[in-house]
Amino acid sequence: MSDLDTHPTVRECGGRDDVSAAPVRELIPGREAHIGGSSAVRRVLPTLGRRMVGPWCFLDHYGPDDISARDGMQVAPHPHIGLQTVSWLREGEILHRDSVGSLATVLPGSLGLMTSGRGIAHSEESPVPHPAMLHGVQLWVALPDADRDTDPCFDLHTELPTFEARGLRGTVIMGEVDGSASPGRAYSPIAGAELALDADADVRLPLERDFEYAVVATGPGAVVDDVPLPVGSLLYLGCGRDDLRVRTDSASDLILVGGEPFAEKIVMWWNFVGRSHDEIVRARAQWQAEERFGEVHGYHAPRLAAPEMPATPLKPRGRAR
Repeated sequence: MSDLDTHPTVRECGGRDDVSAAPVRELIPGREAHIGGSSAVRRVLPTLGRRMVGPWCFLDHYGPDDISARDGMQVAPHPHIGLQTVSWLREGEILHRDSVGSLATVLPGSLGLMTSGRGIAHSEESPVPHPAMLHGVQLWVALPDADRDTDPCFDLHTELPTFEARGLRGTVIMGEVDGSASPGRAYSPIAGAELALDADADVRLPLERDFEYAVVATGPGAVVDDVPLPVGSLLYLGCGRDDLRVRTDSASDLILVGGEPFAEKIVMWWNFVGRSHDEIVRARAQWQAEERFGEVHGYHAPRLAAPEMPATPLKPRGRAR
């Protein structure tokens, strides 16, 4: 998925200076943004209050939307560097195409994992025909410096491990949660899971004490660490937790993200994660010149043009404002 903002904000992220070593309860509402096809999304990372959680640097929650009379998601070819995209659906279908020749349909419960490495282009669309409803999340993971120039690739994992507690069924999307590990390749210590909760559930989820965590409400009714979560909000939890209490009044769903605090400082602009202003400028110029990123075949519309660079230089800074 692309950041389709025509005047994207410079986001300077990373570093450990602002990571809470103790548990916190920082509730951050999502802000409305738009993706291709005019579908509204709730953007919870990065936001004014929080830029990263572990290596996670971007998270959009979209839907549930009735797209039965619409085209649904339509995101034309666009580039990425320095990150992995994680596509996770609760309802609907997304057709993925990319410049290394991948053509795959992401379905609910399967992990679409694209590693951009030194550079890749891709498109995403609701296929024709498509299911009536569309609901999911799109996340980005910043690649550490040692792996930023890895070969680009796309992997579709259709069988993911699950874990259960009374009133809870979890699916591990990335990393390891409660002793179950995702097959998705990770380049940093990371955790990501979908938590499906029955009505009146009251459970404690084991966590890694050295990881920082957050949860995102993709459905109503969840109370996490005694904090009620509105749909589309993020609750930042900090580090230093051995477990996490989650309870519900009605059936609900959450996305858990976490990982070892990301020590490197990064610059994120448009669809690029880099380390310096010059690196971002160079990647933008190469995309505009149709260099470096290859070509996406089969999408029905022209590729996206890059926005203009901001007037001030991009500088890497900390992970929270």
